[in-house]
Formats: sequence, structure tokens, C-alpha cells
Amino acid sequence: MTAPIIELKNVYRQFKKGREPVPVLQDINFSVNKLEFLCLVGESGCGKTTTGKIICGLLPPSSGAVEFEGRDIAQLKGADYRRFRRAVQIIHQDPYASLNPTQTVFDMLSYPLSAHKLARGRRGIAQRVRDLLDLVDLTPVEDFIDKYPHQLSGGQRQRVSIARALTTEPAVIIADEAVSMVDVSIRIGLLQMMMDLRDRLDVTIVFITHDLALAKYFAWEGRIGVMYLGRLVELGPTQRLIGSPQHPYTRVLLSAIPEPDPEKTRNKEHIKLRSEDIPRLTDLPAGCTFHPRCPWYEEGLCDSAVPELLIPRGLDGGVKVACLPLEHGKELKLHES
Repeated sequence: MTAPIIELKNVYRQFKKGREPVPVLQDINFSVNKLEFLCLVGESGCGKTTTGKIICGLLPPSSGAVEFEGRDIAQLKGADYRRFRRAVQIIHQDPYASLNPTQTVFDMLSYPLSAHKLARGRRGIAQRVRDLLDLVDLTPVEDFIDKYPHQLSGGQRQRVSIARALTTEPAVIIADEAVSMVDVSIRIGLLQMMMDLRDRLDVTIVFITHDLALAKYFAWEGRIGVMYLGRLVELGPTQRLIGSPQHPYTRVLLSAIPEPDPEKTRNKEHIKLRSEDIPRLTDLPAGCTFHPRCPWYEEGLCDSAVPELLIPRGLDGGVKVACLPLEHGKELKLHES
């Protein structure tokens, strides 16, 4: 079995609110295999974006390690560090904010090519920029190459962001909510384009989204990691996770997804939470942080210890779950109303 291209080991990340530490990520452990589609899913504030920024080196972990091809990125220096920065790129969520309004499309795409010496001479750089625009379906190229961001639509800006991430010929792309700010009508086109790029360019993609239905579509042949309040609560192959969700939070998320068939949506059981309020990161509950909202909460167990991300008893298929009742071999049963 080949070694993972990216691996997070016991990653913690804290920010400070005044003098008070705020735990944003706690005990994050997972790996990403070469050419894999991995989706990180969860509500706003669960730590998805912070995880993505830590993977690509934009934020350091407070503790723990991020390894690229088996080497701790915090220990990389010189040419090795430059190679890592080229190899792992990020597509930011907001194309309105991530593109420099004073630069043309050509300026934005040509600078990395020149800085990393990936194309030589003005003619070579110009041809490479044209190739990148063609790759992300911004054609005819002449209609886009000299435009500024404000002259482009939201979908066109996001395609420029994707082209910019591809300038350094990366091995890994972190796509942070890459389609959330574009019209629904063009989301599928962008997703399909990224899926095609993986096969054409041998790129590994970590896709970050709050939409489990979107993750299901994008990573049907890959894996999904479900996050809640800074922790991974379930991780496994998409088809297994969608078809047989184990963690209570994953079950709740899936129950809220509307079905294409209106009849199925009307008859679908919606799981009711014990509480609609999400705990604050500055005041996390003891034990499992989901227990104040969990419909399967067991007093004296779920509030007694923090569950580890493990393969539950009797469950195979590569699924890991952080749930104390499952860890103890218990069957999850809804409380009587």
C-alpha cells in the first residue's frame, strides 16, 4: 500500500479571544491518498476551513503535525519547502475577495509562472496562460485574458481562481467551498470540471463544503469526513457513509437532505434534535460535544468522556466513528417521546 500524500497527526489549533484560548481544532487525525477525492463536511464554524489552511501551510497547527509525502512540513526548508508550497494549493471560497482587483487575468496567472520559473520568456508565459484558461473552459481566451475581476461573473471568477491554483502544477488542491458563492445552475459544471481535472492532471482534491448532498455527488468514489465543533466524528467511504451512517450527527444531517422525489421527501423521517442550540467554542460541554443535541444521548456515558475516532465493534468497511455508545458495542435507539 502506498504512503498517503497528506497526513494529519494529532492536530490541534487554538485561537485567542482576548487572553482566553479558543479550541478550533482538536485531535484531528486523517490521511489523504494520492488521486483521492476527500470531502470535509460540517456546519459553519466546525473547523473545515481552518483544517484546509493548515494542510496547505497557511496556518501552523498549535500542536501535532502535518506531513506531506511522509515529511513534517514544519521541518521543511529551502528547496523542499518551496516544492511543498508549489505542490499544495488552495482555492478560496470567495472569488470576489481572493482575486486582486487591480490585476488582469493575465497578470494573476503569469506571476506564479514567472516566480517559480515554470515558463520561460514572454511568449512561453503567454502560451501557458492561454493553456490554463482553456483548461478551465474560459474560452475564447481573448475574451478573458485582459479582463479585470469586476468584469467577470461569479462563475468566471471562480474558474480564474481554479486556473491560478493550477499554475504551479500542484499535486494537491484544497477546494474550500469552491462552488458555494456561484449560482446553483453552474455548480454542477464547476464540480464536473474539477473531477475531470483530477483525471487529466493527476491531482488529489480535498473538497470542503457544508452541503452533504454536494459532497455525496463530488466524492461518490472517494471518502467523506464529517466534522463537528473542531473534531472529526465520522470518516469513511462515501457510499458506505451515505448508505449506512453511524454517528448520530451524520444521521441527523442525512435526514435533513431533501430527496429529488417529492413523495420521498414528504415521507422521509426527520430526526429531531434535543436542542437546536450549538455550543460555543468558548464553553464546550464535557464528554462528546454533540451530546446536548443528540437524540441518542445516554446520561452518564456520553457526558463522561471524549470519544475517539475508531472503527466500532462489529463494523468493517473502513468507517471510523467517534461515538461512545457505538464504542461500547451498543445499538443506537431513539428515546421515546
